[in-house]
Order: sequence, then C-alpha cells, then structure tokens
Amino acid sequence: MPKHSTDWFTEVEPVVAKLLDRHLSMAQEWFPHQYVPWSRGQDFEGPLEGVSWQDAQSTLSPVAKSALVLSVLTEENLPVYHHRLAANAPRDNAWEEWLHRWTAEEDRHSTVMLSYIHTTRAVDPIALERARMRYMSAPPRPDDLPSDPLHGLAYVMIQELATRVAHRNTGLHCGESVCARLFARVAQDENLHMVFYRDLYAALLDLVPDQAMASLLRAVKEFRMPGQTIPGFAEMNARIAVAGWYDLEIFHNDVLTPLIKALRIRERTGLGARGEQNRAELLTHTERLHRTSIRFRERRSAPLARRY
Repeated sequence: MPKHSTDWFTEVEPVVAKLLDRHLSMAQEWFPHQYVPWSRGQDFEGPLEGVSWQDAQSTLSPVAKSALVLSVLTEENLPVYHHRLAANAPRDNAWEEWLHRWTAEEDRHSTVMLSYIHTTRAVDPIALERARMRYMSAPPRPDDLPSDPLHGLAYVMIQELATRVAHRNTGLHCGESVCARLFARVAQDENLHMVFYRDLYAALLDLVPDQAMASLLRAVKEFRMPGQTIPGFAEMNARIAVAGWYDLEIFHNDVLTPLIKALRIRERTGLGARGEQNRAELLTHTERLHRTSIRFRERRSAPLARRY
C-alpha cells in the first residue's frame, strides 16, 4: 500500500464496532462531582471578595503539584487530538461513535482534576489559568499530531497506556486520600481506552502487517508524552522523574514491554521484508531504550534529588 493509505478503514470497521460494544459493556458510569471535596472549598479573591491563594494552603508535595499541573493541562488539550483523529476517520459508523464516546469520557478527566485543584487550592489558580491559555492558544507543532492515521492510532495506543501508568502512580504517591481516589478512577478510564486502541492495533497488524509495523516503529521512536509545550514542562517533568513517579525506565517496563507482548510483535508471521526489518529495529530500539533508562536512573545525582 502507498504511504498514508487509508483503504483499511472500511475493512477494520467491524472490529471497531465489536470493540465499541465491548467497551460500553465494561465502562462503569461515574460522576466527577462525587470525587471533589467541595466542603474544603472557599471563595477566591476577585469579584466574590474571597481569600487569596497561598502555597501553604495545600499540604501536597512539590512533586504532587507538578503532577497535577501536567495532568490537568494535558487532559485539557483533548480537542486537538479528537480533531486530528476525527479528520482521518470515516463518518456515520462505529469509528465516529467511538471517537465521540472516547472524547466524552476523556473530558471528565480535566473536569474532575481542575475542580479538585481549585477546591483544595493545590496550586496557584491564576498561574495555572495563564499556563492553560498559553498552552491551548499555541498551535501544535507538526510532529505533535501525526498526520498518518496509522501512526496516529499507534501514538494514541502508547499514550493511553503511558497516561494510565502516570495517573496511577500519581494516585499511589500523592499522599492525599482524595487525590489518590480521584487519580485511581481516572486511570481506570485510561486503561479501558488503551485496551480498545491496543486490540484495534492488533487487528491492523493482522490486516496490513507491514504498514502497521512501520507506523508502530515510528510512533515508538518518536514518542513523547503530551504537553511538551506546557510552560515549565521540563522542570516539572524532571521533578516527577527524579521522584521516581514516572521516568524512562517506567515507560520501558510498564508501557512498551507490555504492549510489545500484547501485540505479539515477536511471534507475528506474514511480514514482508520491510516489515521484518521494522520489527527488528523496533525490538532493538526497545532494548537500547532499556539500557539507557537504567543508566539514567543510576546517574541521578544526590544534589539533583535534594533539589526537588
């Protein structure tokens, strides 16, 4: 098939319909407002003449606050990803139904996180809103949103699992019971989304093996977590990595390795010469990434750890 061919959309549509039915049978209804400790809230300064925000009003650690900021701003950018996927997918069938359902479920994540942040005064709300406006107002860079539909699906599959792992770890390490419950709930959604995209991509590897393997390799090699253009991203991301909440080793162990196993990358047959070459490169890249992640963790200096 030529590059960026979308002939497979129609052929795989029955798989999308089946996966959508499965998802709807497994997804549990939940309500963001039930996860927010409203009784801890109070008016802010401004038109309501409330109390100004101060850092001491929250007991969360700097790592937890960084994780909250990156999480909510990443989730806020959902419309961009919906637009790119919807622009490529067919209309008036299971593809469109899934994309709207996925978007509706994802939208709850930013809603509940932002409500929690404001109610508990976890971070400076003015600084957060200014960062949101800067982040959302800037057009995405060309490499932030894959234009090849297969590459886009491979990216979303990886990103959903990476986000699930990051949210799960935030809940485990944040040290605050309400925050922990909230992030555990959001991580459940992300897991179901990942399972949908993972099983869809497995079907694409069966249908167009060489094309799908090439797009998967590209997605893995170029993968970056969403939110790279968030103001202060580098420092907040470093703080989270140094604390061991989410780093390159976790990405290898908890994201790439399970996906490669679930997609049966090593066992697949029916690949052409190019597909075999891409598979070998994917496995080599993954092994190299593992070695690099171990070196990074070993080289973390005590001064840097003390800084964060």
